[in-house]
Order: sequence, then structure tokens, then C-alpha cells
Amino acid sequence: MRHAHTVEQVRAAEAELAGQPLMDRAVAGLAATCSRLLRERRGRVYGSRVLVLAGSGDNGGDALFAGAALARRGAAVSAVLLSPDRAHPAALAALRATGGQVTTDQEVGLADFARADLILDGIVGIGGRGGLRPEAVPYATAGRTGVLVAVDLPSGVDADTGELAGAAIRADLTVTFGTHKPGLLIDPGAGHAGPVQLVPIGLRPPEAAVQALQHADLGALLPRPGTESDKYRRGVLGVRAGSERYPGAALLVVAGALHGGAGAVRYLGRPAAEVVRRHPEVLLGDGRVQAWVAGPGSGEATAEALDAALAAEVPVLVDADGLTELARRGPAALAGRAAPTLLTPHAGEAARLLGGGATAERAAAARLRTARELADRYGATVLLKGSTTVVARPDGAARVNPTGTSWLATAGSGDVLAGLAGALLAAGLTPFDAAPAAAYLHGLAGRLAAAGGNRHCSAGVPSTVGDRGGAPVTAQQVAAALPAAWRNVTAPQGGSQQNAAGLGD
Repeated sequence: MRHAHTVEQVRAAEAELAGQPLMDRAVAGLAATCSRLLRERRGRVYGSRVLVLAGSGDNGGDALFAGAALARRGAAVSAVLLSPDRAHPAALAALRATGGQVTTDQEVGLADFARADLILDGIVGIGGRGGLRPEAVPYATAGRTGVLVAVDLPSGVDADTGELAGAAIRADLTVTFGTHKPGLLIDPGAGHAGPVQLVPIGLRPPEAAVQALQHADLGALLPRPGTESDKYRRGVLGVRAGSERYPGAALLVVAGALHGGAGAVRYLGRPAAEVVRRHPEVLLGDGRVQAWVAGPGSGEATAEALDAALAAEVPVLVDADGLTELARRGPAALAGRAAPTLLTPHAGEAARLLGGGATAERAAAARLRTARELADRYGATVLLKGSTTVVARPDGAARVNPTGTSWLATAGSGDVLAGLAGALLAAGLTPFDAAPAAAYLHGLAGRLAAAGGNRHCSAGVPSTVGDRGGAPVTAQQVAAALPAAWRNVTAPQGGSQQNAAGLGD
């Protein structure tokens, strides 16, 4: 499990360790990472050109001290001070003592930025708010050939939310200290961080504000049938989805559920004949279920489907047309409901649920804030879909999903996710476990399908399958890849699958 803590939590944890060499540990880890990158890039540290972008406070100090360490190993280090009057005095003296060059001339700084082999972004620390100052903005857009390492957090990214208030530094790698920060795990900030390397410095923070499940967590969480299991013990999912206009939604929800571990699926909807033709194991008509999925493609039958599902005393997942109907009714529609509810909106649906002039663009730009507000307002667990899937429950606890590929942005993908999450609800997982587990498996299945790995999952899942890797996939292919994703997650620890996927501990 990756744990991410807020700035307030980090500051409190640092205060408890006052007097311990936290900065020394951070700088040692940062300098070691930079040395490794230079050796990989140029074969050696000696003679490499390193530029430090130094702002005020400890973040700029970390970067300057790391620059001094690299200079002692023979690198040619220069530093641009973006807050000259507030530069860390001891770190600045250390850099100068090693022969490092220091300037406040931004034209010189931008010229060095363009030709440096390695750049350290120490402009703004985790406490920064409100975006980059004007003197720092050019570094967010200037061309470069060297590798850029963000110190603790890319400058311009909100540490607690991942939100951007304007231009932000886009790093090739972020070295963060003590614990992850939510902004490193949630887009758009996560998209500016690159791979994140955690350097332990001895912090003992409280319970994390945001968590990200990993392979081992999923392996322990997913239900497994026992020797006395039957379809009811494994979980029967009721599905109220699809219509004459959108029969495919029903087929894909059912496929996601069947490939996602449901003991059985009970279907109530208009295109029943098509569902049974494609999935002959499906049960039709009323009967016992452990959870419901309501809304995907239900069209003119949406109000009826939502009413029937919400009246049941079992967990209910509301998606697609069901969310549009719920937005029309408002949070009062869920008031007094004893059984748990899981809402699975995309940004546009989230904006409709919030109302009051909310927009899809704002919901996508403030994912954590949006998911938490919806969860609080509707008294339900919310899975907000997008480039970073965020799961929040009414008490503010949140989880984010690290898997996926941009190839999942395809028609019907959300229907498969709804069926999968519904199957996990029917198996007995809480919404706060079922939602991130489903998002993780769904993202992993998308990677497998895009990589052509459905039949050869033992080779692992390339972590690079995304905008530039893999091939287009359909929702049916994603559903078909779910068993391979399940096997990948539940493989014995230490095998090649987790490591190749880049998603292990």
C-alpha cells in the first residue's frame, strides 16, 4: 500500500523529530539518485552539467545541498536563485565552497536550463500554494535536453490535491521524502511527477489521507471460493441495465460481472433474450441477490430500475443513466438508506450530481475535492472515473488507482467496470474495498489487453502501456482479460508478474 500524507501531517511528523538530521537523509537520497541518473545518461558524474533551480526555504536548500554533493563528485554545478533574499544560507555556502556557480540572472539560468545534463527543481516546496511566481514560469515551458528531477514535488503542483493553479514544472522523476504526497498520486499533478522515488527519512506520520493499493493488497483483498462455496456464497449480482436502444450496456455489465468473480448474475431488463444468447449462464427474473447494479444504458426504464434497486436492502452500484436520474432527484433520494451505495460517475456525471454550476472541466481538474464532496453530499462511496480514478467515502478517506491505460477510454469500458465492481460488492467487499479493487483489476486488464497479454500473463504487464504503448482495445477485450488480471494479482509473491507490471511493493 502506498500511503500519502497532507502537508499538515508531514509538518507535524517533522516537528516530532526536531533535532534529527532529516535534511541530511533527504539530501543523501536525492544526491544518490541524481548520481545514478547521470551515470546512466553519460556514463559518469564527473564533467556532467548540473543546474539547480533554487527557491526559498528547505526545498531550495535540499536542491542546493544535493548540488554541492554532485560538485564534490566532479560535476559542473550552477544554481539559479529565484528568491535570492530567502535562499537557504547554509546550503548556498556549501555549494559555493565546492566551486558551484550562482546567479540571479534569469537569462543565464534559461540558457543553462537548455543545455544541462540534469536539472534539480527546488523552486517551490510542498507548502507552496497558488502556482508558480512569474520569474519561475519560463522554466515550466522552456525546452531542455537534460533529465529534470523534482525535489519532493514538482513546483506548481498542489501537494494535497494534485491540482494546478497555472503552469507547473513537468519532471522526468520526482524524489519525495518521508512519505508520498496526495498530489503525486492524483492527476493532473501526477502527470507532472513522472515516476516517484520515496526516500525514507524516519517520519512516523498518522493514518494516511490518501492510499493507493498495490499488487499485494489486491491479492489479499480479492475473494476466493472455498471448498463448500456455491453461487450464493460467492455472490449473486442483480443487474438492471440496458434497453432496446442500448442493449450492449447490459451485455458488457454482465460480462464484467461474470469475468470478475460473480457466483451468478441475475438479469432484469429489456434485452433479456440477447443477454442470455450471449451469456447462457445468466439467471432471469426476480430472485435472491447480494448486490445490484442499476443504470448503465437503461434509457427509458431508468427511473424504474433505480427505484427497484434502491428499495432492496443490499449494496447498490449506480452508474450512467442511473446517475443522471439520481442527479435529477438529488441527495434526498439516498437519505435513510441503510444498505451501502456506490456511485461511479465520470467528470460530466459528477458535475451533474453536484449541480450549482459545476462543470466537467472543474471536476476533472479537482478530482480529490470532487469525489470527497460527492461522497459527503450523497452519503455514499464515490468512484470518480478518469485518468486518475479516485474513490472517496463520506468520512473523507480516499484511495486512488495506479493502474490503467489511455486505451481504456473506449465505449463500454465503464459498463465492464460497473459489472466488476458489482460482483465484488456481491461477494461481500465493502464499497471502499470493492471500488478500488475493481478499478485496479480493470486498469490491469486494460494493460493486458492493450499489450496483447491475455493468453500470456506470466510475462507480466508492461508498465509503459499507455498513450504511447500497446494497441487499441474494445470493452469486450477488457472484460475477457479480467481473469488474466486476476491471476496476475494473485500470483505467488516474488514472481515476475508483479515486478514486470511495475505495480508491486
